[in-house]
Amino acid sequence: MFPDRSGAVETHNTLHRQALGVMQRKLGWCTNSHAPKYGMHSLRHAAASLFIEQGMSPKRVQALMGHSTIAMTFDRYGHLFPSAADDAEAMRQVQARLIG
Repeated sequence: MFPDRSGAVETHNTLHRQALGVMQRKLGWCTNSHAPKYGMHSLRHAAASLFIEQGMSPKRVQALMGHSTIAMTFDRYGHLFPSAADDAEAMRQVQARLIG
């Protein structure tokens, strides 16, 4: 997925030390480039959470995350999508705008 200069795949440890660790140290998230605070999986979950927070549809989140089924997306992130209570509040707001 991430090739090195020779075209071989970078190891997980190398990505942690040379990319994630350096980036996170520069951001002030950690003090040691060899021990980043967050791994790639944590950053992946953070991205999915932000996509949902921004109102992306479940199918769009599924496509962005590369999940093979919508069930996989809902199994992992279903709790982050708007709930029935959120829908009821949205409908109340629509009603208030239409009727006053």
